[in-house]
Amino acid sequence: MYIRNFAIALLLSLISSTAFAADTPDFSLQKVADKAYAAIAAKGGRAGANAGVIVGSNGVVVVDSFVDAAPARALLAEIRKLTNLPIRYVVNTHYHIDHAGGNAVFAQEGATILAQRNVRGWLRTENLKFFGADPKPEARARVEALVLPDIVFSDGVDIYLGTRLVQVRYMAGHTGGDAVVMVPDANVVFAGDLLWRKHLPNLVDATTDAWVKTLDELLARHASAVFVPGHGDLADPQDVRDFRQYLVDLRAAVKETQAQGMAGQSLQDAALPRLKEKYGTWGFFEAFAKRNIAQTAAEWSGEKKVPAAAESGVR
Repeated sequence: MYIRNFAIALLLSLISSTAFAADTPDFSLQKVADKAYAAIAAKGGRAGANAGVIVGSNGVVVVDSFVDAAPARALLAEIRKLTNLPIRYVVNTHYHIDHAGGNAVFAQEGATILAQRNVRGWLRTENLKFFGADPKPEARARVEALVLPDIVFSDGVDIYLGTRLVQVRYMAGHTGGDAVVMVPDANVVFAGDLLWRKHLPNLVDATTDAWVKTLDELLARHASAVFVPGHGDLADPQDVRDFRQYLVDLRAAVKETQAQGMAGQSLQDAALPRLKEKYGTWGFFEAFAKRNIAQTAAEWSGEKKVPAAAESGVR
């Protein structure tokens, strides 16, 4: 029941809670630098998560592909208003379906799908958990039809769009297969779900100690960048620090409560007010706060299960 309830909450609520004057009902395409754009999911729309578009001198990189084909096609239409250059690559920042469900739309346009190697192993397997303990046939078919990455990497890869460099780097924390996409000449960082601007994160696959270190590294390397988060509006370094502090506060609240001998519901009841006082107005608080506490408690106690690293030969 817990898994089913989590799945329903995730699939229905992973929509940005910030409203925009959208270019489509699903997202707003916002210019963040020269020939670099953020597709910010609209409240109540179908996008499911944010995406990005990077235009070079000889092609385009798309960062994430939304939750399914309909908003992905809308994004493709918006890209065609910007340029007729070929869409050379789609980078999936991680395997979660709200970021990779539209891969097929861009693959049909000739794009190469690129991701950290674990994404290829998890895309058609781990995504099933978001549809409950016993997914319906149509849900199973949807997951099993997801278009897999054509090219995978372990630590990172550089993409040259003619004269424009796009850096893709593995960073730990959210899923164990996360990629950050950086555009050095624009000072823009597409962080995927390693950053949630004023939203509580989904921690189902997370390792929060590594995540905090990743955010420290991002801040050290990109002290003045524009950040495109996986959920929420465009962010700046202070937003990254605020999100990092949420993870730190969450870990501290859970650890201190566990030290008092609490577990289960009593631990949640004790830790929740501490988080609500500071973060109660953030998006997804009602959906994720208690789960964040429970999952972090499991992490502290060594009982949390996360996906095993995938074999490189998955087909």
